[in-house]
Amino acid sequence: MYLDIIIPCYNEEAVISETHRRIIEVMANKNFTFEITYVNDGSKDKTLQILKEIANNDSRVKILDFSRNFGHQPAVSAGLANSNSDFVAIIDADLQDPPECILEMLEKAEQDQADVVYGVREVRKGETWFKKMTAKAFYRMLNYFSEYKIPVDTGDFRLMRRNVVEAFNQLPERQKYIRGLVAWLGFKQVPIFYKRDARFAGETHYPFFKMVSFAMRGLLYFSKKPLQISTNLGISCVVFALLFLCISLVRYFIDKSSFASGWTSTITLVVFFGGIQLITIGVLGAYLGNLFDEVKGRPEYIIKKIYQKNVDL
Repeated sequence: MYLDIIIPCYNEEAVISETHRRIIEVMANKNFTFEITYVNDGSKDKTLQILKEIANNDSRVKILDFSRNFGHQPAVSAGLANSNSDFVAIIDADLQDPPECILEMLEKAEQDQADVVYGVREVRKGETWFKKMTAKAFYRMLNYFSEYKIPVDTGDFRLMRRNVVEAFNQLPERQKYIRGLVAWLGFKQVPIFYKRDARFAGETHYPFFKMVSFAMRGLLYFSKKPLQISTNLGISCVVFALLFLCISLVRYFIDKSSFASGWTSTITLVVFFGGIQLITIGVLGAYLGNLFDEVKGRPEYIIKKIYQKNVDL
């Protein structure tokens, strides 16, 4: 059996050495061959330098160095596209997801003959109450809107067999939402439950607004319901406006003295319907923006160089 562990890295100089040490410790003396693929996502600190030192001392390490920062999802996609192993594990460099769980995933995959084993976070240490609640709400909202059920309280921490990786690599999307796409692929997928730790060191690379952007990508790529909601909202507004007009006409003919023209109702209606129009246009614009990105056909990422000991790449 051959295992490839894919680790996307962006400005992880404070933790990457410990991450490598811990993974090697976990994988020591196991009866299978493994490789670690680090994807340097345009880091601006010493992450690449540290990774090169690690690779010079360990032939099991491969580094995919991006030409610039493309993002976490493209980094994972690059790792999957450059892997030929029987199993692939995806784990972040910050040690929030424990490397020990990779062995549990392998056991679970063999025991249940599963194609995908994904991690479900029972406990999320080191995260604020606000982030926990918004994450929980997002996953449930995404499943409500989506045509395909995506496991809740999960990230990209998972193990996949070769057949799933090959199927994933055939997907043509550039703006990938990986956990959603893997769920869409099907196959036999089973969970394991684990406690997520706080970051070993450094700061999160997903602040609030970046999380919102990531959430919007998942929602817009896996559901057309926002478009339907916009249409229904527009129809409701038209009906409301017609009812308001009928009531106003009835009041005018019944008692003209009670019908005083004023700016309050006018401004209220203008602002209300203007807001509905802007929301609808915004939803349409988001879908068109995603379509525009796909039509351009630019590569999802650009690998500047691949580093591996005693291998000229």
